[in-house]
Amino acid sequence: MASIITLLCMGVCVYAWGITTADDNPIPRAENVHWTSLDFTTILTWTVKPSDYTYTVLYAMDDGDWTESPDCSQISESVCDLTEHLKPLDRIYHADIKTEPAAAASVDYTREFPHTYSLQFNPYRESNISAVFFTLEDEDESTVIVNITDPVTSIHEHGKQLSIRDILKKDLKYKISYCKSGSTRKRDIVSDSSRTKILGLDAGQSYCIMVAAFIPSRPKATQQGAWSTQLCTEGHTNILQELSLGAWIGAVFILLIVLIIIITVTVLCCRCHQRNEHLQNSQSSAPV
Repeated sequence: MASIITLLCMGVCVYAWGITTADDNPIPRAENVHWTSLDFTTILTWTVKPSDYTYTVLYAMDDGDWTESPDCSQISESVCDLTEHLKPLDRIYHADIKTEPAAAASVDYTREFPHTYSLQFNPYRESNISAVFFTLEDEDESTVIVNITDPVTSIHEHGKQLSIRDILKKDLKYKISYCKSGSTRKRDIVSDSSRTKILGLDAGQSYCIMVAAFIPSRPKATQQGAWSTQLCTEGHTNILQELSLGAWIGAVFILLIVLIIIITVTVLCCRCHQRNEHLQNSQSSAPV
C-alpha cells in the first residue's frame, strides 16, 4: 500500500513539474492579427514576443481548404504579403498563423503548437484607395474640365500593370468637391467618367477643386478613397470684384471725403472770385 502511495506521489510531482516547465517556456502565439490593404496590395501583420520560433501563414477562400503561402513558410518576420494569392479579389479570405519551431531546433511533438486566426477580409470591398491625380482645363468662363488619372496597383495581368479602374470597372466613380477660392462653402458632384465638366461657375472667379475615388457599392467605411491635392483655377477677377465689404465701405467713405473737400474748395474759390470781382467793380465805379 505504501509503495502505491509513493508511486502516486511521484506521478503527481512529475506532472506538476511538467506543467511548471511548460509555463516557464510558453510557445509564443501570434497576436493582434491585422489586414492592411492599399490599392489591392494586401499585407497580413501580427505581433509576437521575441523567440526562436517561426511562423507559417495559411489562407482560405470562403469556406474552402487551407493553403500554405509559399512566401510565408517558417518565417521569423511578423508580416506576410498575400497580394498575389488573394484571387479572385471579390471573395472572403481567412488567414491562419501557425507557430512552428525553427528548422534546426529539437521538436517536442507532445506539445501542441498554437494557431491564430484572422478576421475575414474581402480585398475588392475593403482595400483602401489612394489619392487620384488630376489636371484642370478651362473650357470657357463658366466651365472647367477635370481630367483624372487613376492610381496603379501592384497587380499584373497578361503583362499589364492594372489600375484601380481596370479592377473596379463600372463600380468606380469620382467625388469632386469644389468651392470659390477663399470660401468654405463646398459643393460635391459624383461622376462616372475620368473626364468631367464642372458647369455653372461664376465667370472670372477662381475655384479650388479636390477629387477622390468613390465606390458606392462598397460598405460605407471604404466607399471613398483619399482626397487628392487641391488645385485652383487662375480666375480673371478685377480689383473691384476682389474688394471685401469693409474695403467697399472704406472706399466710399474716402470718396465722400474727397467729394466734400472738392465741393468746399470749389465754393471757397467761387466766393473769393466773386469778392474780387465785387472789389474790382467797386474800384472802377468810384469817382476820380
